[in-house]
Amino acid sequence: MSEVIRQRRAALGMSQGDLARAAGVDTRQIRRYEAGEQQPLLSVAMSIADALGISVSELAGRTPNRVTVTGDWWASWQTTRDGVEKIATQPVHMRQEGELVHIAATQRGLSADEGGYLWTGELRLWDNQVFTGWYAATDGAVRSKGTMFLVMHPHGIHLTGRWVGLGYDDQIMSGWASMGKTSADSTNAMFGLIENQGAESS
Repeated sequence: MSEVIRQRRAALGMSQGDLARAAGVDTRQIRRYEAGEQQPLLSVAMSIADALGISVSELAGRTPNRVTVTGDWWASWQTTRDGVEKIATQPVHMRQEGELVHIAATQRGLSADEGGYLWTGELRLWDNQVFTGWYAATDGAVRSKGTMFLVMHPHGIHLTGRWVGLGYDDQIMSGWASMGKTSADSTNAMFGLIENQGAESS
């Protein structure tokens, strides 16, 4: 715990006095904790963890089990074009940096004539389960952009959720979304969503 307090405090640019004030304890106590001479009571540990922006488990030196999604995935999107529902499935690459995930489509899921385009975006991981974020087209004059809300399956095999965004015709659209480690995983998750939640796409 002493090393965690010292390293995290230094990373935040806090002095021992700053941390003591933020946690509501005497500076001498912070020195003792960092020297390993004493361990804080649970109530004090909670205050120190809050001041350092970490959990009590992290303060105690336990590394949390974090979801990791870095790598190649497949994304499926339910959309409509000229009143016809379409499912676009395309490969994407995700690069995770802590709770931030950079994502980019590496191929179109539909042809350009069918409304397919390349895009990039970011997702933020919440509570090791929920991803929220944005996407924006990177293809020439395509103006599509919007938001994503995805939930990780308990076993990490796929993500499912919804997207809402500005369509090719400047109309707000929405549909189901899924991601999987393979094209089949993503597509199966999409059809499961449509079957269980309804085929609504607008």
